[in-house]
Amino acid sequence: MIKLNATLDQFQAGAIDKASYIRTMFEEHHAKLFDYSSYLAQTNVKKIEIEDGRVIMTSRDRGVRIACSPVDFRIAPVETLNFFDYEKEESTMMENLVADGDNFFDIGANIGWYSINIAASRRKTRVYAFEPIPTTYASLSVNLSLNATANVKAHNFGLSNQAGEFTYYYYPEGSGNASAVNLTGREDIATAQCKVRTLDDYTAETGIRADFIKCDVEGAELLVFQGGRDTIARDKPAVLAEILRKWSAKFNYDPNEIFTLFRGLGYQSFTAQGGRLVPFGTMDEHTVPNNFFFLHPERHAELMRRYVQPA
Repeated sequence: MIKLNATLDQFQAGAIDKASYIRTMFEEHHAKLFDYSSYLAQTNVKKIEIEDGRVIMTSRDRGVRIACSPVDFRIAPVETLNFFDYEKEESTMMENLVADGDNFFDIGANIGWYSINIAASRRKTRVYAFEPIPTTYASLSVNLSLNATANVKAHNFGLSNQAGEFTYYYYPEGSGNASAVNLTGREDIATAQCKVRTLDDYTAETGIRADFIKCDVEGAELLVFQGGRDTIARDKPAVLAEILRKWSAKFNYDPNEIFTLFRGLGYQSFTAQGGRLVPFGTMDEHTVPNNFFFLHPERHAELMRRYVQPA
């Protein structure tokens, strides 16, 4: 694909005449702007802004603005362009379960998509975002600034079952796959030394109650919950966790250990389907869902009455 500046260089070098240059610039480059203007109507991206050095996409439903990376093709706004929305089922259910005024913990906040959406839809909710990768944290900070999210407090450290400084692995074209192990096995993986704490230490130090926890840390979910067991037992937050067999295997544990941990704390597990919560038991090789909700009958009786699909 010939880029804009390459066409300009051809014209300035005299390789093409002015008329050909004008036609080529429009037909091969500028016309794509109009193609996008008609395409956007079917997606949750309402607007694409092109500024000096960056592209910003704005969501249709919340007006959330995200600065996009020129190499990361897996971030939420780009996924929304591809598939019209981003994890709509889980996002809608998550918002249903978060009360305005809750403390929302976004563990594995990445560029801030979930943090900013919750902050926009639940104005009185306080969001605590945790992102260990320095470059990704910088993107998170930019997006928080773009959206003037005063009710989000971002932290440049991760959460796990022990405190310290550890090597994290990531690749620029898929920052959401950052993890404490090399998930892809690629040799060209980037690394960063990142600070890590435990959730129990954080809540003990700050005195913050956890009302909802969203945890997506590419396989290390069990470690996060082990490091936050006391907090979860005490506060009984609602939890949304991404759990994939292929990623948990990289950390040498069975994903069902997560379900066992929560059952031991009195929780029940669910998947989101058609606007309802469907009870879920055990993962096996046939399990399709990747995102799971955990609710405690004692604290979430009304939410379960409202959203759990009758047996």
